[in-house]
Amino acid sequence: MDVQETEVQTDRILTIPNMLSFARLLGVPLFLWLILVPHADGWAIVLLTISGITDWLDGKIARATGQISRLGQLLDPLADRAYIAATLLGLAIRGTIPWWLVGLLLARDLILAGVLAVLKRRGITGLPVHFLGKAATFNLLWGFPFLLLGDSATGTGLTLADAARVLGWAFAIWGTALYWWAGLLYIEQARRIVKSNVGNDEHMIKE
Repeated sequence: MDVQETEVQTDRILTIPNMLSFARLLGVPLFLWLILVPHADGWAIVLLTISGITDWLDGKIARATGQISRLGQLLDPLADRAYIAATLLGLAIRGTIPWWLVGLLLARDLILAGVLAVLKRRGITGLPVHFLGKAATFNLLWGFPFLLLGDSATGTGLTLADAARVLGWAFAIWGTALYWWAGLLYIEQARRIVKSNVGNDEHMIKE
């Protein structure tokens, strides 16, 4: 399983990657307001697209400049989850996606939250990020804008809305499958870590 470099390289807080992640977080309530109150779907799509670009950019900059920080390791996935949750909630309230899809994606996050809680009790604060998880997030964060576009373009005639919905659901279905696949891989990682720690503890006791 391919993993990304996740070793902390700096304890600085004010880094470019961290600022990008923080800016993404600030955009979450604005995005939710745009799609629920004025239904300004165009601006919401622009904001979501910018979020997807900066998600890729902050990781790229962090690895290229040695600015991987503990804060960044917390902010980046937090921003991803916040956008996914906000988009799911907004689209479900508008009736664009079914509530079962919301439950399916949130159930995965709840299960992983429980796994991480077990690891934290053993002094392990997180798991290495692998590319499958990033691919899942990429699919979801690009699928939702297309679904939003399909919803807002309804009534414009030929197929702009239909094409957007097809692309949106293709990304969403693949993203959901990859999201769960990545989740199962994270669970397997956690199982191996716990098993390894138990073995080390037993070895120390024998010595």
